[in-house]
Amino acid sequence: MEHYYSAVPTSLSEERQIVYSLEDREFRFWTDHGVFSMERVDHGSDILIRAVRREEPCLSGEVVDLGCGYGPIGISLATLNPLARFRLIDVNDRAMDLARRNAMENGVEERVLVGTAQTVLSGSADAVITNPPIRAGKAVIYDLFRQAHEWLKPGGRLYVVIRKNQGAPSAAKELETIFGDCETVARQSGFHVLRCQKRAAAE
Repeated sequence: MEHYYSAVPTSLSEERQIVYSLEDREFRFWTDHGVFSMERVDHGSDILIRAVRREEPCLSGEVVDLGCGYGPIGISLATLNPLARFRLIDVNDRAMDLARRNAMENGVEERVLVGTAQTVLSGSADAVITNPPIRAGKAVIYDLFRQAHEWLKPGGRLYVVIRKNQGAPSAAKELETIFGDCETVARQSGFHVLRCQKRAAAE
C-alpha cells in the first residue's frame, strides 16, 4: 500500500493549489495525490506553526522542517522569520518537488533548501520542527527524534506535534529519555505540541 512517506508515489498526479492564512498573510501551496493532507494544511501542522510562532517569534540560524511534505510548516515560518535559513527534509520525491515549487511560489526560495537529510543538511541545526508521519509507526518516529537530537546544537530546540490518542504521552516519555526534558507548550483539539531542548555535553 502506498503511503505519503513512500519515496516514489505511484498514484495518479492531480495537482491543485490551496490557500493557507496565517496572521496577516495568505500562502499558496501546490499539492497532489501521494502527499500528506493534499486538500488543506492539516490541523496539526497549523497548531504547530502557531505554537512555534508564540514560543519563538524571531527564529534565526538553521531550522529543519523534518518530514516537510509540500512545505507548509517550513515555508510559512521562513516567510515570517527572515533571519532564519530553512532545510526542508522528506523522503517523498513528489512532496519534495512540490515544496521546491512552493518555496518559489511564496518568495522564499533563497532561504529554503529542499531535499533528503543527506543532501541538504550541513552542520548543526538551531531548531528542528516536525509533524511526524504517525502511520509509519513508533520505531520510525522515535528514530526521527534521535536524528533530531543528533542534528541539534547544544541549546537547540525540537518541536513536535502529535495527537494525544496517537501517542503523545508515550512520545513525550521517549523524548524525555533522549533529551532529558520535554514540555507541552500547546494543547488544542486533541493535539499536543511538545518542545525539547538539547543539553550541553557537560550537563
